[in-house]
Formats: sequence, structure tokens, C-alpha cells
Amino acid sequence: MVTLERNDAVFVLTMDDGENRMNQNWLDAMNQALDEVDGSANPIALVTTGTGKFFSNGLDLEWIMGSGVDMLEFVRNVERLFARVIATPYITVAALNGHTFAAGAMLALCHDFRVMRSDRGFFCLPEVDIRIPFTPGMISLIRSRMTITTFHEAMVTGRRFGGDEAAAKHIVHQAVAEAEVLPIATSLASDLAGKDRNTLRTIKEGMYGETIRLLQNSPGTQPA
Repeated sequence: MVTLERNDAVFVLTMDDGENRMNQNWLDAMNQALDEVDGSANPIALVTTGTGKFFSNGLDLEWIMGSGVDMLEFVRNVERLFARVIATPYITVAALNGHTFAAGAMLALCHDFRVMRSDRGFFCLPEVDIRIPFTPGMISLIRSRMTITTFHEAMVTGRRFGGDEAAAKHIVHQAVAEAEVLPIATSLASDLAGKDRNTLRTIKEGMYGETIRLLQNSPGTQPA
């Protein structure tokens, strides 16, 4: 389940389906929510969060394997969503309330800013351990949001980073107590909601144009 609420200038998109794994229902709901935000009058900003122990645990591999869906095509569609989030003509903030794994971690990285819970929950890119190679677009996305040493460590080891360490390594911008994650993310989004859309779109496309193109034209991926 994905819900969208507006509080003054800030839209809060909440994923509330257990581990918030990415399947077709999730993808359709996310795109529908972004359609609504995109069609709204200024000023706006977007906060994306989860509930309970999870922000998102990534692709719903059980659904993919059990439904007979073409995994390559589904991953391509998820990556198009990533490109859409990166290129939004408004500020986006990920409020990481809990575990943020795999494609869920990549979704968080698509946002302009990230606020993470400090006491529990991990940020992790475990693809090396689950034997699913990164696509060129995924690699470009992750590299654009991390220092080169952290990028290398996260990609080749599948290490789990707690909130405080993720902040120290600049994966997230702040690590705070659980009760403060959403309020701080919302306050940050509100403070930045007045940016001109055309200008912000042009800036983001200039900064991340290659990443956006790679994500929009991905070959997809599946277990090796």
C-alpha cells in the first residue's frame, strides 16, 4: 500500500506494506503518486518514507519468481522510476525509518537528501551476496551519491551500515532518533519547497544526465 498526503507544501508518500518490496502493485502505486505530485501547484517538495521496521527491502523476488513476470523488463521499469525520482523538478527527501536494502537503498539514493534512523535499521547493497549484478544505471546512481571509497566498499562487500555510520560516511545526511526521522525530513523538505521547477529540473538533468539516461535505457538484471 502506498499513501500520499499533503501538509502545506510537502507531500508525504508512505509505503506501508510490510517490507515494502517492489512488485507491480508497488510500482503502479508509486508512479500514480508521483503523477499527483507532479501535477500539483507550487510550492512543493516530497518526502518518501516507510512504516515499522522497513523503508524498503528491495525487489519482491518471491513475486517475480512466482508470477512468471519477465524480471529483466520489470527491473527496467523500476529503473525508469529511479530516473524519474532523480529528475524530479522539486526537492525530495527520503526518511529512512528502518531497513533500507538493495533496490530500496537505491530508491533512497535517488532522493536529494536522506534522513536515517540512528538506533536500528541498516542501509545495505547486498547484491554481491544474492548474486544479482548491478546494471550500469545502478552503478552510476550509487557512484554519484557516495564517496569513491564508500562506493567501493558498499558494492563489493554488501556491508550493512547503521544510521550513525551511514551519516559518518555521507551515505545519508543525518542520523537521528526514530521519532525525529519524519519530522526532520519534512522540515528539510518544507524549507526547500520554493525552488523554481524549471531551474531545478535543468540543474538536476545537468548534474545527473548520464545516470538518468542509463536508468531509462537499462538492460535490466537477474540472478547470475
